[in-house]
Amino acid sequence: MEHEDISKADPEVHDALEKEAERQESEALEMIASENFVPRQVLQAQGSLMTNKYAEGLPGKRYYAGCEHHDTVENLARQRACDLFGADHANVQPHSGSTANFAAYFALLDQGDRVLGPSLDDGGHLTHGHPVNFSGELFDFDFYTLDSETGKFRREDVLKAAREHDPELIVTGFSAYPREFDFEMFAEVADEVDTYLMADVAHISGLVAADVHQQPFPHCDVVTTTTHKSIRGARGGMILCQDEHADTIDKSVFPFAQGGPLMHQVAAKAVSFKEAQKPRFEDYARQIRRNAEVLAEGLRGQGFDLVSGGTDTHLVLVDLRDTDLTGKQAERRLEENGVVSNKNAVPDDPEPPQVTSGIRLGTPALTTRGMGEAEMREIADLIGDVLLRDEDRSDAVEQLLQEFPLYRNSEVDY
Repeated sequence: MEHEDISKADPEVHDALEKEAERQESEALEMIASENFVPRQVLQAQGSLMTNKYAEGLPGKRYYAGCEHHDTVENLARQRACDLFGADHANVQPHSGSTANFAAYFALLDQGDRVLGPSLDDGGHLTHGHPVNFSGELFDFDFYTLDSETGKFRREDVLKAAREHDPELIVTGFSAYPREFDFEMFAEVADEVDTYLMADVAHISGLVAADVHQQPFPHCDVVTTTTHKSIRGARGGMILCQDEHADTIDKSVFPFAQGGPLMHQVAAKAVSFKEAQKPRFEDYARQIRRNAEVLAEGLRGQGFDLVSGGTDTHLVLVDLRDTDLTGKQAERRLEENGVVSNKNAVPDDPEPPQVTSGIRLGTPALTTRGMGEAEMREIADLIGDVLLRDEDRSDAVEQLLQEFPLYRNSEVDY
C-alpha cells in the first residue's frame, strides 16, 4: 500500500482543506453558537489510526478480537464523562447528538408513546418532535411553550401542558434558548405527572461540565449531549444516565441504533474530556458566559430586540421583526462582512424556517480565540453598523482576526 501526502494523493480535497483552514483562521468571526475550535490534540486523536478497527460492543464485551487498546480509550472516555457530569453511567458511542437522542428515546419509550418537549420556534431542536424528523414521525409529541411576555419557560405553563397531555417522557434542553435551563423545575413537573425526564444539554455541555450552569443530575433520568459545542471536543454524541437505565441505554445504542462505534472519535472524546477537567477550562466556560452577557448588553445598546431580553448562557437570540431584515438577509449581510452567524426562528415567528425573523449569535468559538469583553463590545457595535446602518465593517473584522490567531502562527494550542 502506497502512502502519499494528501496534497499529492488528492489535490482537490487538499485544496478545499487549505481554504477551510484559511477561512477559520483569518476570514471569519465564528459566531454560530453550536460551533467551536478544538485543540490540536483532539484533531490528532480524531485523525488517528483507531479509525482502522471495528469494536462493536462495549469494553470487555467486544464482538471482535484485538480491541484491548480501544477498551482502554473508551473506558477513559466513559469515566471522565461521568466525573464531569456527575453521572452514574456514560455511553460515548453515539455518532451524533441526533443518534444519541434516538437511542435515548427508545431506551425509555415504545414507538408511538407521547412525549412533551419544546417546539422549534421556542428554542427546541429538530429531534424534539419536529414533524420532518424521526422524532415527530415515530413518537406522539406535544409541546410546552414560552411565556410570550418574558420569553422564558414558566413552571405553571409546563405543568399545565404536562397535565393536559400526560406524556411518558418530558424533554428539556434547547438549541436556541438563551436562559439557564431549570432542570429542578422540570423535575418537579415530571414527578407531579409521574413521568421520565430527559435533558438535551448539547449546547450548554461545556458550561455544565465546568459547573457554571445548573447540573442536570440528579434531577434527570437521562441526559444527552453532543461533544463538540461549548465543551470544545470531538464531533459526536453521548448519553449519560442514572444506574437504573444503564443497561437499557447501552442496548439502545448498540445493537438497536447503530453498529460499530467510531473509535477514533471515541479517542478524541476522551482527550477533550481530559481537557475539560483542567482548571483552565472552568475559566474558559466562565468567560464564554461573561462574553455572551456583554455581547447582549452591547446589542441592546445598539437598539436590537433580544428574545428574553438577554442571556444566561453562551448565546444571544436577536429578534429582527422591528427591523426591515429577515434572519436570512441578516445572516448573509453579516457573512459578507466576515461575521458567521445563523438565521434562527424566534417565538411566534411569521417566517418559514428557511427565512426566519431572527439570528442566533454565540461566544464559544470567539472565546477560544482569546477574545474578551472589550472585543464583545466592539463586535456588538460592528453588528449594529452592518445590520442597522448598512456599513462595511470587514476591515474591523480582519483586524480582530489578526489580533487573535487560532492555529497558525500561534503559541496557543487552540
